[in-house]
Amino acid sequence: MTKTVIYPGTFDPITNGHLDIIERSAVLFPKVIVAVAESPTKKPLFNLQERVRLVEESVSHLANVEVIGFSDLLANVVKQHHITAIIRGMRTTMDFEYELQLAHLNRALTDGVESLFLPSTEKWSYVSSTIVREIYLHKGDVSQFVPTPVLKALSDKA
Repeated sequence: MTKTVIYPGTFDPITNGHLDIIERSAVLFPKVIVAVAESPTKKPLFNLQERVRLVEESVSHLANVEVIGFSDLLANVVKQHHITAIIRGMRTTMDFEYELQLAHLNRALTDGVESLFLPSTEKWSYVSSTIVREIYLHKGDVSQFVPTPVLKALSDKA
C-alpha cells in the first residue's frame, strides 16, 4: 500500500515556506497530496480555482505531488483519499499549540490518522500567507517570499 500524506491549507497564496514543506515531504513520502481549502470565511485574495492552479504551477517539478481543492471537512478528504498522515508545517510555538489541538481533533474524526509536524526551515520561519498579502496590499515587494507563478498572479491582480 502506498503511503499517501496530505498537506492541507488555504495557501492564499502559496509561499516559499509552504513550497519548502511540500518539497521536503515529497522526499520523505511516495505520494503527497496538497489539499487547498476553500476557506470562504477567511475572505481569500485568490479564489479556490486560482489557488489550486498556483499551487499546481509551483509544484510542477515534483512528480509525486498531486494538488486538489476541497470545501469539505478535512477528515472526509482524508478518508476519501486513504491518507496515511496529515503534514503540518510549524514556524513557532504558537503554531504548535494550535496544530496540536487540530491533530487531536483530526485523529478523533479520522479513526486515528496521525499528524506529522515539520518545522519550517529557518529561512522561511517568518513568512506566512498573511504577511505576504499584507506586504502586497501595501505595494511592497514580495518576490523573495513566493514562487514565480504567485508573483506573476499578484502583479496581474494589481
